[in-house]
Amino acid sequence: MRRILVYIRKGLKKSFDNIRNEQLKHNLLQAVPFWIGSVITGFFAVMYAKIFAWGESLLHYILNWHDWMIFIIAPIGFVLSWWLVKEFAPNAKGSGIPQVMAAVELANPKEHRKIRSLLSIKIIVFKILSSVVLVIGGGAVGREGPTIQIAGSIFRKVNEYLPDWWPKISKKNMIMTGAAAGLAAAFNTPLGGIVFAVEELSKTHINYFKTALFTAVIIAGLTAQTLAGSYLYLGYPKTNDVSLMVMFPIILVGGVAGILASQLSVTMLKISDWKKRKLKNDRANVLFLVGCALVIAFISFFISREVLGSGKEIMERVLFTPDKHEDWYVPILRMLGPALSFTSGGAGGIFAPALTAGASIGSVISGVIHLTPNETNVVILAGMVAFLTGITRAPFTSAIIVLEMTDRHSLIFHLMLAGMVSSLFSILVSRHSLYDVLKMNFLHEIRNEEKTESNNKI
Repeated sequence: MRRILVYIRKGLKKSFDNIRNEQLKHNLLQAVPFWIGSVITGFFAVMYAKIFAWGESLLHYILNWHDWMIFIIAPIGFVLSWWLVKEFAPNAKGSGIPQVMAAVELANPKEHRKIRSLLSIKIIVFKILSSVVLVIGGGAVGREGPTIQIAGSIFRKVNEYLPDWWPKISKKNMIMTGAAAGLAAAFNTPLGGIVFAVEELSKTHINYFKTALFTAVIIAGLTAQTLAGSYLYLGYPKTNDVSLMVMFPIILVGGVAGILASQLSVTMLKISDWKKRKLKNDRANVLFLVGCALVIAFISFFISREVLGSGKEIMERVLFTPDKHEDWYVPILRMLGPALSFTSGGAGGIFAPALTAGASIGSVISGVIHLTPNETNVVILAGMVAFLTGITRAPFTSAIIVLEMTDRHSLIFHLMLAGMVSSLFSILVSRHSLYDVLKMNFLHEIRNEEKTESNNKI
């Protein structure tokens, strides 16, 4: 095997040396790390998706066997997920997107060494372990945000392992490209990955890294498709023969979802702040987590299991079956579950739960005003865009992601309208997005830790 690798290496070096154009050789050397990172990202995204899906299936298998088991597995899952992060990788908690945003801001000559606490191999391992444990315990979290932090960690490590003679690559561009590749592989939405990098992460003109960004997204997506097959995240909901009048319910749902999503963000931030001020030791944190887990267990056992998990099955049911209209309380459950799960201190994303909450809001409102099945589908998709926008404050990213995961390109104006309305209404509750506030918290903690270490050395 070693001889084969040596032979391949010599062959590649010989072919590379035969290239006479020095600029072309330089560009190829700069592109190779992005290609390698993209392939690895595609592989990890698919493997993580399979493990996460196995965790959700295991949860439902246990509950179908004996539904009272939720009172056992929920406290264990919440506490174990929190403990894994606390003991081994504190910055693996939560979604992962704020950590990537913070890493992008730290990618400067003075602070780039701080990035390793946000993006590393250890982060990858415990991000996966903690989030899967949490979802087995009934946590209402997703895998998409964590995939973005995993991808950012992969690209950072690839850049770190380059030899000294290799052409230098901007750490910031490498991390942003990795994040875009991660989102593209997680949702199978290449345009969504590109728009996400530009709208949510980039403070740099896109011309400086557009080629790397486009190729990374394509390669990561193709790798994921090769391993998992060509697929849509959700499928093809029926949306034909819908009149222009559907714009009015879309505006209504966009406003309601934007306000509720922004309020959910504020609530989660308040819970996190309260935890920092009041829960000073491990015992207090464990008691808090057990309490949160038992609340979710109680709701699951006595009211509805729809409080559990990422909620993808809810989106699939309301979009693809005749059972389109959720009970009025389901949106409340789909906000309560993420509020308790996301603030637990374990790993887990908010993307999929946000899409589910938006779908349930659209489902309820369309049932109240008696829309047709196809109109209901359009309003549900608009609710998904609106709620995700209320969380991220990235309306174009939200619209493109939902558009690509359902292949409903004819709805581009409907979805963009929902995103823009949500963006306007969400500001009424809070000016800043959840990710922006969390990013600033991570930056504050990391910079304070460095000051403390410097003072101790003095």
